[in-house]
Amino acid sequence: MRSIALTNQKGGVAKTTTTVNLGACLAQMGKKVLLVDLDPQGNLSSWLGLDIHNLERSMYNVFLEEVYFEEILTKTCVENMTLAPSNVALAGVERILAHEKGRDLILRKRMSAVVNKYDYILLDCPPSLGLITINALTFVKEVFIPLETKVLALNGLVTLMNTVQVVKERLNHSLDVTGIIACRFDGRTNLSNEVFNQIKERFKDKVFDTIIKENTRLAECPISGKPITMYAPDSSGAIDYANLAKEVIERENMIKETRK
Repeated sequence: MRSIALTNQKGGVAKTTTTVNLGACLAQMGKKVLLVDLDPQGNLSSWLGLDIHNLERSMYNVFLEEVYFEEILTKTCVENMTLAPSNVALAGVERILAHEKGRDLILRKRMSAVVNKYDYILLDCPPSLGLITINALTFVKEVFIPLETKVLALNGLVTLMNTVQVVKERLNHSLDVTGIIACRFDGRTNLSNEVFNQIKERFKDKVFDTIIKENTRLAECPISGKPITMYAPDSSGAIDYANLAKEVIERENMIKETRK
């Protein structure tokens, strides 16, 4: 089982887009996938057709230990892909648990029963480095960083890498950044190419070769309630995410070797 947090403290970098579509591609390749929505905006849950304003149970209830994690799981339109939903209620968790002992370890404890039931668990983190994101980083073994190929991307990336290192040292020795994903790439501009080259030069093998290009069909996709593989399977966005999923699977052996 691979547990992966998709995180970036900057919004609008295609984090949710990557979680949904990478998950769908992995599921279509025969992998059993669990998506966990940890963003109070609930964009991942909305994308997959849930009415987030009328959820009876969500990740909010899991964090407050009111329900078992398994009780909130819901099927999606993609075979082999399950969702743990969230909505705006989750925003209250940081305040409620601010002084609780062991608050950074809640997610690890609550999800322990399901970790061996999936091939991939993908966590869509909020665009911040608060308690919810720390819980995600304490639970997972890997971090994927979706990164917009814009001029300030490198500044935020360094901050995030430092945060991951602190969590690794203090809370989760198994944690590593194993993938940086260049998203919203516009090959017509020198800027996108230059930023990608800088990221590749600095972080080398951590950067996926697959680039997620700007694509109109990808931008339209959330309204459909489906991943790009079902909404526009022949689009460049679907092809990009299929290639990313293949690369993620290909890297499994490399990751196993580094963990020996």
